[in-house]
Amino acid sequence: MFLTNNMLSGSIPSWVLSSSQKLDLSKNNFTGSPAPSSCQQGNVNLVASYSTNARNSINTCLMRSLPCAGKARNYYMFINCGGAKTTIGKDVYDEDSVQVGASTFFQSESGRWAYSSTGVFISNPDPKYVATNISVLNVTNPDLYTTARISAGSLDYYGLCLQNGNYSVSLHFAEIMFSNDQTYSSVGRRIFDVSIQGEIVLKDFNIAEAAGGAGLAIIENFTTLVTHNTLDINFYWAGNGTNAIPNRGVYGPLVSAIAVTPNFKPDLFERELSLGAILGIIAASCMVIILILVAIWYYLRQRNLEDKELRGALDPQTGYFSLRQIKAATKGFDYSNKIGEGGFGPVYKGVLPDGVIIAVKQLSSKSKQGNREFINEIGIISALQHPNLVKLLGCCIEGNQLLLIYEYMENNSLARALFGPDEYRLKLDWSTRRKICIGIARGLAYLHEESRLKIVHRDIKATNVLLDKDLNAKISDFGLAKLKEDGDTHISTRIAGTIGYMAPEYAMRGYLTDKADVYSFGVVTLEIVSGKSNSSFSPDEFVYLLDWAYVLKDRGNLIELVDPSLGSHYSKSEALNMLELALLCANPSPTLRPTMSTVVSLLEGKQTIHAPSKPASTDDDWKHKVFERLSHDSQGSTSQTISQSISMDGPWMDSSVSVDPLHQ
Repeated sequence: MFLTNNMLSGSIPSWVLSSSQKLDLSKNNFTGSPAPSSCQQGNVNLVASYSTNARNSINTCLMRSLPCAGKARNYYMFINCGGAKTTIGKDVYDEDSVQVGASTFFQSESGRWAYSSTGVFISNPDPKYVATNISVLNVTNPDLYTTARISAGSLDYYGLCLQNGNYSVSLHFAEIMFSNDQTYSSVGRRIFDVSIQGEIVLKDFNIAEAAGGAGLAIIENFTTLVTHNTLDINFYWAGNGTNAIPNRGVYGPLVSAIAVTPNFKPDLFERELSLGAILGIIAASCMVIILILVAIWYYLRQRNLEDKELRGALDPQTGYFSLRQIKAATKGFDYSNKIGEGGFGPVYKGVLPDGVIIAVKQLSSKSKQGNREFINEIGIISALQHPNLVKLLGCCIEGNQLLLIYEYMENNSLARALFGPDEYRLKLDWSTRRKICIGIARGLAYLHEESRLKIVHRDIKATNVLLDKDLNAKISDFGLAKLKEDGDTHISTRIAGTIGYMAPEYAMRGYLTDKADVYSFGVVTLEIVSGKSNSSFSPDEFVYLLDWAYVLKDRGNLIELVDPSLGSHYSKSEALNMLELALLCANPSPTLRPTMSTVVSLLEGKQTIHAPSKPASTDDDWKHKVFERLSHDSQGSTSQTISQSISMDGPWMDSSVSVDPLHQ
């Protein structure tokens, strides 16, 4: 009988034959040293793969020829056929994602298993031997069924160097190449046989029919005996089913995963080692243990020094919470209690034993902020008390945890209320918007002029303005704040903040005064009136909302910026006054910006607002210079803490180093 790969039920790679045996393709027989029992045949009729008895003969020959150096040590195997490495419970399924097929042998890195595949898909020049899911999966452990291995003719999985004994074999199937709908892909029918150790265990097996439809999983369980340290599981297409519907190359046997476990107590023997080898292993283990203990001691010592340094820098009046208290309040930082994510790290809602609701900011290991910003925020905000500043209740410094504990703000941030997702956005009427604007102004006036410490916040924006249950505005996040000494005209410092809210003189030259906060307040006021984010609003060629405001001002149509959702339910005169004030505060020239105490008077109607048009000398050139400066900084300048405020997650969450919508 003529020999071809397609006629052999499983390909016979070179490793199957011993050094004294070879497969003589010209004479269609095995030659070499005599093989036991059926292996002693002079000729092997490979077409007899259709016959169970002949299949047993070949299988026995293969098993006795498989190499196993030394004693057999394997007693299980888990394979995610066609997929990546996956853990299901305590079982780790090996990766099997190599795209190889016809007349191919592949051995796993673990050495526990191998597979061979034979056959070529009919009229398919670019066959795929790893199937991927096209139907909706309704299965447990979907990672095992998202992919599968497929063969055009015969597919064998071999368990190598297995300890002899009785094993349980679980074959996982799911039809992922056909569908259950009325499309053409639902017409295909896959039918194949399955043999274990040469015995047919599934005849004319149809996965979809057995599972009750495509996209459903079915597990077929069997027991088998391993007597020659090798297990052979064969999947064989006997020509049944469809071979061109829905397309060519999807008709062969398909399997999703294989699990093989022993039904006996495995022999967990150890290798015989010389006394010298044992002593060497003991000495090396002792050295490793000593090094680990030294590393742990050094780490704990450094951690304790850092903790002492941090605690020593804290104000004695700062409240202190233990990590155990915070974990109990947040239920172990449970994800369901997470209410925000900022530049500092995640923020969690917590409830203390006395019923007080708190917000916990947790310093993330990925945070751009560190100990300096942590201490800076505690040191500044603990010394400040004002109705329009968020209240710091305390902190926690323990182990590798740096936590700030704040009063809980029921309505989260102003950014989310104005232009967050629809489910979180609040319908702020005109009087509420005006109250919020006045609240921010009063908080900044206190920082700049009224408190004992004169503070420049440096990062005023809608995400750093929080709203309590009565929608009162409170300024948060003082990680970037700077103290301004009496008599100082300005502070020269590294540039840090959020592009779109930074004053031009600060963004370009690092020239910081309280007028930088006034500029940022002007931008936030435009957002409050318009309901639009400054950084994500870009009509035509304009980069920011502020640019568009200047255009409308020059056209005499500034009132067009008012949020359309307000309809006619607002005071036109008050809206114009607030918009004029916003342009006055955001003037490119810091000397033309008012103080925050003046802003409060203007908002309360005690003074008249006269906002100049955008100076021709400033135009848009300064903004281009800012971007040029930022580009230069990113290539090596010391000012590398600037981060853009545009986020992939939406305008209510940005990537500034100080972003942090605290509360929900």
